[in-house]
Amino acid sequence: MSKPEDSGSSREAAAFERLQRAVIRLVKALEHAQQRLDEAQARVDKAEERNSEMAEMLQQFTDSPAVAQDIVGRLETLERENEDLRLRIDRGRAGVERMIARIHFLENQG
Repeated sequence: MSKPEDSGSSREAAAFERLQRAVIRLVKALEHAQQRLDEAQARVDKAEERNSEMAEMLQQFTDSPAVAQDIVGRLETLERENEDLRLRIDRGRAGVERMIARIHFLENQG
């Protein structure tokens, strides 16, 4: 027959183990998100470099100011979309950081 203290101790151990598994899953998810963020940033940097090169070529090869204006407009649209994506990534990162802070809090409570 188990003692009441043993029951409480095993519940705490089980809860701690669940918390550890949750932390491990969260850390893996964070690492995956960071990897995706790094890959996205690399694509953004490469796109910005191409845009800069394209703007230089535009100045040399565009016969019609209307065509140049259309291209510049599209570039501006892409830049706005890019900024929106960066803001979303930042909000996602902030959410992950809040979850990590909560986990640290829960760890310190145990």
